[in-house]
Amino acid sequence: MKTPKRLEPLVEDGLIDEVLRPLMSGKEAAVYVVRCGKELRCAKVYKEANNRSFRQAVKYQEGRKVRSSRDARAMAKGSKHGRKEKEENWQNAEVAALYRLAQAGVRVPKPYDFLDGVLLMEMITDHDGDAAPRLNDVDLEPDDAREFHAFMIGEVVKMLCAGLVHGDLSEFNVLLDDRGPVIIDLPQAVDAAGNNHAFDMLERDVGNMTAYFGQFAPELKATRYAKEMWALYEDGKLTPDTQLTGLFDEPEDEADLDGVMREIKAALAEQERREALRNATDEPNDEPPPPPWMRG
Repeated sequence: MKTPKRLEPLVEDGLIDEVLRPLMSGKEAAVYVVRCGKELRCAKVYKEANNRSFRQAVKYQEGRKVRSSRDARAMAKGSKHGRKEKEENWQNAEVAALYRLAQAGVRVPKPYDFLDGVLLMEMITDHDGDAAPRLNDVDLEPDDAREFHAFMIGEVVKMLCAGLVHGDLSEFNVLLDDRGPVIIDLPQAVDAAGNNHAFDMLERDVGNMTAYFGQFAPELKATRYAKEMWALYEDGKLTPDTQLTGLFDEPEDEADLDGVMREIKAALAEQERREALRNATDEPNDEPPPPPWMRG
């Protein structure tokens, strides 16, 4: 096929020998199968921000490091330089996440290079050497669903121990090769400690996995892994080898916010009533006393 313009620099630099075919086009990137020597790899070409359908990017970028205060100001102002820096920051996040997670033992595609908005990485294949299917394209037996669900929970734990939450994990961005699930698509990965939305995203990620595998093994739908692992993470007790139960009891002393607000309002109303009574006692008043049914 004709080499896409965005891949030409990688061909010129000898990083890619041949572009074979398009593999998929998603909300933030197009992926091509390329030949590098004797190996098949994937080239992920990120779309420009104005051509990308992914929303709520600000929520995902919270807590990410920016190279300088000047860049941070430019990004906040939305200047041309700021938009360029924000786009590079968004793309670099996946590269950094892949390297960090691969080092932590998480099953992700191995990254090879990143140049001009193109990520060159390992191609995940099936037993025939073709592109591995996505999880949503596979019908599972109940035992396989339980096994893969347990594996994915373990991978989410390892990601959290490495300080990251995927942020968009679902059956659509997990591939299945001969060894099991492989997690893909990480440009929206968030810093677990630096992003105020991290737990909500973790709970959604785990919930997506539970809902999908729960179609084949319904008992999985009753598990509560997200709250269990997050509580251990906040207490500094979560490790990659932690054995989770899937159970989680809310702390007995956890505040009932609605109840607390009701009690506060009642207390304030009582305080106002008492102050009104004191004022009525301290100041001369020619008004007749209130009837018994209106007295406190």
